[in-house]
Amino acid sequence: MEKIKCLIIGSGPAGFTAAIYASRAGLAPVLYEGLEPGGQLVSTTEVENFPGYPEGVLGNELMNDLKQQAARFGTDIRYGVATAADLSARPFRITIDGQQEIESDTVIIATGATARYLGLPSEQRFRGMGVSACATCDGFFYKGKDVAVVGGGDTACEEAVYLASLCRKVYLIVRKNYLRASKAMQEKAMRTENIEILFEFNTEEVLGDDTGVTGVRLRGNDGSQLTLDIAGFFVAIGHKPNTEIFEGQVELDANGYIRTVPGSSRTNIEGVFAAGDVQDPTYRQAITAAGSGCMAAIDCERYLLSL
Repeated sequence: MEKIKCLIIGSGPAGFTAAIYASRAGLAPVLYEGLEPGGQLVSTTEVENFPGYPEGVLGNELMNDLKQQAARFGTDIRYGVATAADLSARPFRITIDGQQEIESDTVIIATGATARYLGLPSEQRFRGMGVSACATCDGFFYKGKDVAVVGGGDTACEEAVYLASLCRKVYLIVRKNYLRASKAMQEKAMRTENIEILFEFNTEEVLGDDTGVTGVRLRGNDGSQLTLDIAGFFVAIGHKPNTEIFEGQVELDANGYIRTVPGSSRTNIEGVFAAGDVQDPTYRQAITAAGSGCMAAIDCERYLLSL
């Protein structure tokens, strides 16, 4: 069985940043890329809000830059998915691809979170071409245009209000006859003049062509049909943190996100750290994920020095 000092699970901004810092600290980290090498950013087109890229950068190029930087400092980057974890005692045991076991003195969990989508084929077709699950990431591209947000909770209302500051018109598509958001967020959305809330409508199909999204077809609960001309379609029905293999071991919140000690990346298990969207239900940005990856590597280094 292979024995290492530091295992990093996940290859988004958090994982690769942790790898850069851990490598430079001499921890000889091994990083497994997971099901989606590069994380959510590889399905994004242009990223304009990551520091250091004044002209913007394609999501996959940004992640490739981070990967190359981690490799430059000696990170052992491997394909493979962590399929089981035994964190009951140190060294921790992680199973890769259901067969290979690795023992590690420390583990940095950077498995991210997966945006929930409606499951429509047309929605998948236009991901990155007008369909997005992050208004703060992609809203700028729709400045002065008409867009739609689907969802009825706090996230949907927040994204609709944010988009309303950039876009000409925002349609908020709600399948029920009420909003689930907090009263304050409901009132904010309702007070925003260029937000139109469409209650009791479900998305039937996202419309578009080779240039991207051009509209959306809705079906009312009464059987009526409505077509909207829009340039952007934002899905705001929540995220699912990728924490299944750690359930019952690492402390999770009610929504499955890993709980960390405030101001650190430490979990309830000494030697196990969490970084990025897997422990952040609030910001979910590439730069905040990268920052928490830095924290995890430093926390990991200090933990090993204390042994």
